[in-house]
Amino acid sequence: MVDFGVDAQISIDQNSDPATLQQGILFSTIEALKKPPVVHKNAKVIRAEDVAFRVVQNKKHLKIPKFGESDYAHENVEKRRKWVEETVGVNLKHLSGQPVLPQQWKGNIENLIGVAQIPVGITGPILVHGQHAEGSFFVPMATTEGAIVTVYNLGMRIVSESGGVKVRVKSNYLHVSPVFITETIEESEVIVDWVKLHYKKIREIAESTTRHGKLLEIKPQLIERGLLLQFIYSTGDAQGMNMINVATHKACQFIEEAVKKHFYERSNYSAVKKISNHVTNSTFGKSVFCESVVTREVLKKLRVSPEDMQKLWHRGYLSSMRANMLGINCQAANGMAAIFLACGQDMADISSSHVATSNCEVNGDGDLYVSLHIPSLLVGTVGGGTGNGTQKECLSIMECAGSGMVDKFSEIIGATLLAGEITTGAALVTGNFVRGHAALGRNKPE
Repeated sequence: MVDFGVDAQISIDQNSDPATLQQGILFSTIEALKKPPVVHKNAKVIRAEDVAFRVVQNKKHLKIPKFGESDYAHENVEKRRKWVEETVGVNLKHLSGQPVLPQQWKGNIENLIGVAQIPVGITGPILVHGQHAEGSFFVPMATTEGAIVTVYNLGMRIVSESGGVKVRVKSNYLHVSPVFITETIEESEVIVDWVKLHYKKIREIAESTTRHGKLLEIKPQLIERGLLLQFIYSTGDAQGMNMINVATHKACQFIEEAVKKHFYERSNYSAVKKISNHVTNSTFGKSVFCESVVTREVLKKLRVSPEDMQKLWHRGYLSSMRANMLGINCQAANGMAAIFLACGQDMADISSSHVATSNCEVNGDGDLYVSLHIPSLLVGTVGGGTGNGTQKECLSIMECAGSGMVDKFSEIIGATLLAGEITTGAALVTGNFVRGHAALGRNKPE
C-alpha cells in the first residue's frame, strides 16, 4: 500500500517486476487525481477574444493523457506528444526524435560528438495571472529525477483550482563589474570623476556592440588599490551575459586608454554564476514575486490544513536561519533546473537564480496564503541555446519563444515553482516525501 497524500490509497502487487511496479504506481496516482477540476469562486475567467494567445476552451482537454501500465510504450508517448501539439498548436518534430543538423550547433558547443538524451515531461495546465502571462499554460520539464514532474503537476492542479497564481516581474537588470588597478585612493577618485564626466560617451560605445543591451548606470566602488566599476544593463529578451561582457570590455578599453590604468574584465563583485548576499539582496536578472491563496477545502486533497503548512514553514525558517541559508524554500532548484534544461537556458545560472524565498501562512479567511520571491532569475527567450531543436519547441509550448517573451517566461517559471512548493511541503507534513520518491524516483536496473 502506497500513500501519496491524496484522496486515494494505491494497492500494488509488490512482487511485480520493477518497470510494471513503477508504471502502475504512477498511473494509479494520476488516476486518483482525475476528478474534474473545481473552479474557485474568485477564479478569473479569460475570454479568447481578450488575449493574444490560445486558451483551451474544452476542460476535458486539460487532462494530460495517461495509459496505465503501457504509459512508456512508444506509441503512447507519441499519442501524448501529438495531444500536446494539438492542444497548444506547436509542431514538436525535434521532441519526437528528429535531429538538429550538426552545423546548427555552431556557436553553442565545440568538438561536437553527439547529443545527450534527457527525457522531457509535460506538466499543467497552471493558471497564471501575470502582467505578461495570463491564462492556462502547459510547462515542459527535462529531468532524469523521477517524481519531479508528478509533484509539480499536482501542485499546478492545486493552485489552479483555487484561482491560480498572481505573478509580477518587478526588476529587470544585469551587471558585470570589471576592476581597474590603482595605487592610491586618489588615483581611484580621479577615474571615478572621469567616468562621470564622460558617461554619455562610454554608454554610446557600450551600446554600439549590441542591439538589445542598454547601459543604465555605472556604479563605482573603491577597494584596496583598485576601483570596481559595476556596469548595469537591461538586456531585452536575451539572457545577456555574453552581450554585456562584450559591451563592457569595449567601454573599459576606452576608459583604459584615457586614464592609463589596466583593468581586469571580471572582479567577482557581480558574483556571476555564484551565490552572494550582494546579488540576493539586489537583483541579477529579474526579480519575480508570486502569490496564491489555496483554499482549506482544496488543501484537503493533499491531506493537510493551512495550519499544518504554516507550522512546517515556521520550523523551516528557524532551521534555515540557524544554517545561515540564502534562499529559504523547499525545492525551487529542482523545478527551475528542469525548466532551464528543457528550454535552453544557461544551466550554470541556477547557482544564483534558485535562491528563492517561499512562505506559507494562514490568512484572515482561514485559507493558506503562499508566496514566492525569486530575487535574481536569469533567463532568456532569444540567443544562447533557445533557438534550436527541442529547446525552441519547449519554449513554444508556453508561447515563450522569441522576442518579447522573456517576462512572460519568467512569470510562468515563478508560478510553476510556487506550485511545487505546496506539494513538496504537503508531502513533508504527511510523511510521504520519502515514500513518494522511492516509488516514482527509482530507476531500477533489470
